[in-house]
Amino acid sequence: MDIRVDIIREAGQELVDAFGRLLPQLSSTAKPLDHEAVQRMVSCDANTVIVARTPETIVGTLTLVMLPLPSGVRARIEDVVVDSAARGQGVAGLLTQEALRIAREAGARTVDLTSRPDRAAANRLYERLGFRTRQSTVHRFPLEE
Repeated sequence: MDIRVDIIREAGQELVDAFGRLLPQLSSTAKPLDHEAVQRMVSCDANTVIVARTPETIVGTLTLVMLPLPSGVRARIEDVVVDSAARGQGVAGLLTQEALRIAREAGARTVDLTSRPDRAAANRLYERLGFRTRQSTVHRFPLEE
């Protein structure tokens, strides 16, 4: 599979359509994104939206979030999703490696991500890439019910 990885700086219709197709494969509760929501995400200074594409279409996305904090630049990988038809072909690895490259160049001290335990293939990939399980408790306060 011929895959190219790109950083997205503008929310074109291709990206809106890709999120419409890919986001439901990541989360059954995620709300559809319109052009305005995608543009807000892409134009946010803290975000780097990375896509993997074939010559025909976008087959994967990843959002890298980087924040300058008192303890140093922190980076977090969010919402990695690869189209079910393209899984097992190295797409998530290419996206993640590009995010790690960008974070390293930005001076991030660490890159964090979370992945549900039932995502065995994704968790194996992250371990292969050098991520280590961190002993931490994640707390979440639901602002919407």
